[in-house]
Amino acid sequence: MIYFNLQSICRNPAYHLYGNPMAGETIIGRVKGALKGFRESDHPVIAFGREILWVVAVVGGIALLLFLVCGTWPAVVAVESESMLPNMHVNDLVFVVQQDRFGQLQTYETGGNSGYMKFGNYGDVIIYRPNGASNIHPIIHRAIAYHDAPWFAANYGIEFSHGGYLTKGDNNQAPDQQSSINGLGPIQPVNPEWIVGKALFSVPLLGYPTLHYPEFAAVVIILLIIHEVYVSRSEEEEKKEKKEKKEKKKGRR
Repeated sequence: MIYFNLQSICRNPAYHLYGNPMAGETIIGRVKGALKGFRESDHPVIAFGREILWVVAVVGGIALLLFLVCGTWPAVVAVESESMLPNMHVNDLVFVVQQDRFGQLQTYETGGNSGYMKFGNYGDVIIYRPNGASNIHPIIHRAIAYHDAPWFAANYGIEFSHGGYLTKGDNNQAPDQQSSINGLGPIQPVNPEWIVGKALFSVPLLGYPTLHYPEFAAVVIILLIIHEVYVSRSEEEEKKEKKEKKEKKKGRR
């Protein structure tokens, strides 16, 4: 037979953790205390951790807001080449929206007929993944027209398995579908499923941190460290001044 010792069970910490209704309140109180200590701690490492968490929270909030507004991801991309000059420049930060948001996607051909212009020329500038590849940076070029596979064969002498958008950089002499990418092969007509979105507007130079992420991240971290060192020293000096004032008051008494 197995005999149960009630007294030993009640002394077991596991019993109090899971069976005692007050244990949950104790744990919550400890968690609240830990969070309060984390928020109010003057320790440099903990203070630096707070700064990092704050930056992550702000960036995450902005990313979520952009996704909700733009309806696609990535919602911002940086211009990496001069293929869209003079209407887009290297380091421009381009805000991207879903291809059918704020109106149907317009090509150079349909835009010429309707008068629709974007970034200095007819039609929309689209951001697409060449041949649907996810391991290659998206291309930012203008949608010229939509054609079926026989049209490409008749006009460019290239046999494609499907039709799609003909695309071209404003500063390029030939369309993308007459060029190729190393390791990927000829760029095929753009399937609508490969389109990340269309360019809404761009901001000059703001794309620099995206194209130079390691260097930019290093600078941000260094600035955060300098800021924390400065703040901690300022707080120490304030504490010293308060102590000195208290000692002077005691001396006068």
